[in-house]
Amino acid sequence: MQIELYDADLLNFVEFNTTGDNDNYNRCDEESKYLDSSVFYIFQPCFEEANKTYDYFGGTKYNSRLIIVLRNELINNMNKFESLKSGEEFAELIGSRFMGKQFLANLEDEDSQWITYWKEYNRKIIGVNKDLIDLAERCAFEEKVLWVIGY
Repeated sequence: MQIELYDADLLNFVEFNTTGDNDNYNRCDEESKYLDSSVFYIFQPCFEEANKTYDYFGGTKYNSRLIIVLRNELINNMNKFESLKSGEEFAELIGSRFMGKQFLANLEDEDSQWITYWKEYNRKIIGVNKDLIDLAERCAFEEKVLWVIGY
């Protein structure tokens, strides 16, 4: 499980695509960024709140009317992670998300001592959150449409 945005080398990911317009996008474009599905689920509520027609398996667009709403949802999400004080709070917040318990199980499989190092994992999640905020702000500034597509 990679807790970071990356290029298109693996399946089971969500694509963040800025190459399209209001109607179309270039699937898996070289400019796209990707996030493991299990990590994306931590952020999925932000995307659902920003666009009520969000569909994981279809392309969901965040145009000029929705991109700032998405940005604000991502900022609220980041504030929640930044306010965590313990590994128990970290596990509780992630466990409350769709597929959050699976994320924690994957984390346990990769690092049985993760609770000791929860701050490092939290830092990585906050880093992804900041990257997503930056992406949303860049789309707003450059007047680009952000397409989010699950695979």
